[in-house]
Amino acid sequence: MKKHKTPMRKCIITNERMPKKALIRVVRTPSGTVEIDPTGKANGRGAYVSRDKTVIKKAKKTGVLSRHLSCDIPDDIYERLFGLVSDDS
Repeated sequence: MKKHKTPMRKCIITNERMPKKALIRVVRTPSGTVEIDPTGKANGRGAYVSRDKTVIKKAKKTGVLSRHLSCDIPDDIYERLFGLVSDDS
């Protein structure tokens, strides 16, 4: 049988390549809103962040996520990211 390729993505904070399932996708939709994309298939510009509280704190502190998506990231998005990480840990 043929082996399936595991899709790899890069965390925008750590620049580490990891399996897509190990990351959280944040997307800026065509209408301009920012959402967390649990399916990984939402329409729009996406950025991947590691499932680690220190990485999310660094993303909030440095503003890398807002630069990557070219828009302001609301604080509730970061709160939801922290909630997802604490659920997984």
